[in-house]
Amino acid sequence: QILCVIGVSHNGVSESELMELYPELTSAVLASLLHSLHKMCLLTYGCGLLKFQHLQAWEMVKLEYMEAGENVISAYRQKLVEYFTMQLRVLIFICFSSNSQDRVTWRSADELPWLFQQQGDKQKLHKCLLNLFVSQNLYKRGHFAELLSYWQLVGKDKSSMAAEYFDSLKEYEKSSEGEESMICLADLYETLGRFLKDLGLLSQAVAPLQRSLEIRETALDPDHPRVAQSLHQLAGVYVQWKKFGNAEQLYKQALEISENAYGAEHPRVARELDALATLYQKQNKYEQAEQLRKKSFKIRQKAARQKGSLCGFALLRQRALQLEELTLGKDTSDNARTLNELGVLYYLQNNLETAELFLKRSLEMRERVLGSDHPDCAQSLNNLAALYNEKKHYDKAEELYEKALDIRRRALAPDHPSLAYTVKHLAVLYKKMGKLDKAVPLYELAVEIRQKSFGPKHPSVATALVNLAVLYCHMKKQIEALPLYERALKIYEDSFGQMHPRVGETLKNLAVLSYERGDFEKAAELYKRAMEIKEAETLLIGGKATSQHSSSGDTFSLKSALSPNALLEHGQR
Repeated sequence: QILCVIGVSHNGVSESELMELYPELTSAVLASLLHSLHKMCLLTYGCGLLKFQHLQAWEMVKLEYMEAGENVISAYRQKLVEYFTMQLRVLIFICFSSNSQDRVTWRSADELPWLFQQQGDKQKLHKCLLNLFVSQNLYKRGHFAELLSYWQLVGKDKSSMAAEYFDSLKEYEKSSEGEESMICLADLYETLGRFLKDLGLLSQAVAPLQRSLEIRETALDPDHPRVAQSLHQLAGVYVQWKKFGNAEQLYKQALEISENAYGAEHPRVARELDALATLYQKQNKYEQAEQLRKKSFKIRQKAARQKGSLCGFALLRQRALQLEELTLGKDTSDNARTLNELGVLYYLQNNLETAELFLKRSLEMRERVLGSDHPDCAQSLNNLAALYNEKKHYDKAEELYEKALDIRRRALAPDHPSLAYTVKHLAVLYKKMGKLDKAVPLYELAVEIRQKSFGPKHPSVATALVNLAVLYCHMKKQIEALPLYERALKIYEDSFGQMHPRVGETLKNLAVLSYERGDFEKAAELYKRAMEIKEAETLLIGGKATSQHSSSGDTFSLKSALSPNALLEHGQR
């Protein structure tokens, strides 16, 4: 039975899978069997899976144990189908409850579609492919051609496939509740967008990538590195689509987030600089492209040196001395920066306890070496505050953000990005804690900073205006919110055109506001315009129904639209 199961599988079977397929087997008996079969040159291991050493071994097993022919083979295949189907259900449940999608279905993704293909069951193969976790896993591991061959077998062209994937994703979205499952959903949308981009379906790729961006902005944070990843992917589509203006704005936002998250000399920053340089080159802006290329080259050169790939033993020795100094606790600004970078790294890996140790030590060292009012201390305070915010220790986070803001206000220019970063995060924290009166001046300051940085008609200013308007609505100050929404709408329309999703979201919020003020006719008109934009967006990818969640993270329906709770914060930078 072991030999037959291995034979009918796609890539082999693991020992743990055999134990689950045949629970009567003890580990001692299985180990003895496998040892004997290996010595007989029948089985070998590859990537942790048991498989036949050569084709003759499998042919021998078929002659010896499968004389009845296709019926016996089908029975063993069905056993594997039932097993991997069960594994898929269990792991998808785990994913939505604990954000474990990285370990979901790599085995099920390999085996189930292939098994259905071998059985000639197109209906089940089709259903399996519409499981986004299966398709995501195949695509992300490079099985692009295999995935396409399955779709060709079920008789679907590229456009039909895109529409069906998007509809399937919207069904997943309806059952997605909570931050972790929404993050998981954002990954699925991004994978779909990248897949459609690779197929050359650029117009269809925009909607899922845009949705992934919006979910991450709401579920994580507008300055989270994964938001930068979404911006980068979406910009790449616009570049291929020759929409260079849209791409430039997105790349610049991704660059700013990466610089804030990793520091100005990180390889991720170099990636964004290279992307912008390529974009400028396509537009014949060679001087700007050259400047960015040089900056990127310096970052990559420095990173390569730090890895020891260019300077050999001397650099390794120098690095060893630096690590020794770091371990012994020698106080230098460089050591403090390294500690901070390590803290950020552990934070991004969700190892919050270790991250806290490094960030605290970095802060203490910077205060000793540089003085407590130095901008580098504000960086450490800001990072620690973000960590405590993540751990839901809001009082600690508030205290640290306030200290960081005080330092940056005194040390930095009024429109400095680092000041804007702290202002925004403290404002969001105040709002989360219900301290709305303290949040208002910070949201107003955020508008001011963005106007100085980008000019009064930039989309970033519109986003800051929407955030302030949302806050006023929470405070039941609809009169103050109305002109902010109207100004934001004008900026979005002038920047993106009248059919952009951002325009639609602002129209929906204005519709709610008009309804609450008793202007029902205007509310209906605004809501109708918003729905037209949403329907146009859906038609891009061939879908039929609008998503349950709007692009700013709120849930908008005829029932919920009339509640002020429908107006959630607009996450776009």
